[in-house]
Amino acid sequence: MDFTILAKGITLAGCAIGAGLALIAGIGPGIGEGNCAAAACEAVGRQPECKSDVTSTMILGIALSETTGIYGFVTGLLLIFAAPGMFMNYLG
Repeated sequence: MDFTILAKGITLAGCAIGAGLALIAGIGPGIGEGNCAAAACEAVGRQPECKSDVTSTMILGIALSETTGIYGFVTGLLLIFAAPGMFMNYLG
C-alpha cells in the first residue's frame, strides 16, 4: 500500500485547517477596533475639546490592534499557497 498519497492528503488537510484557524484571527481586531472607536466617540462626546488627543490615541491603538489581524491573514495565505508545495517536496 502506498502511503505517500495518504500523507499528501493529510498534509493538505492540515494546511487547510491551519489556514482556517489562522484566518479566524481577524475576529479579535475587529471587535477591539469597534470597542476603541466606541470609547473614543464617547470620550469626545463628553469632552469635545480633547478631540485631537483622543483621535490620535485611537488611531495608534487601532493600528497596533490591526497588526494581529494582518499576522493571521499572512499566516493563512502562507498556509494556503506556500506550505503545501514545500511539504509535498519533502514527501517525494
